[in-house]
Amino acid sequence: MTEDEIRAAFVEELVRVAPDLDAAAIGADDHIQEDLELDSMDVLNLVSALHARLGVAVPEADYPRIATVRQATAYLGERLGTGPA
Repeated sequence: MTEDEIRAAFVEELVRVAPDLDAAAIGADDHIQEDLELDSMDVLNLVSALHARLGVAVPEADYPRIATVRQATAYLGERLGTGPA
């Protein structure tokens, strides 16, 4: 997957978990909890959705690495073998 495809997949799953969000208004550095107001259950649902869609398990210790779209794109790219090591 390309970086753009990973970013798009993350944002799509984010909006599925929190349908009140506008995908076009989500910034690369918006924090999913602080700025987008996801609660801990939303984050868990997002992690589950990412696992189902991309086959990437995100352990709880790595949740801070998916806190923004930019961070999540880099992290998922690493886990998928398409990003920097």
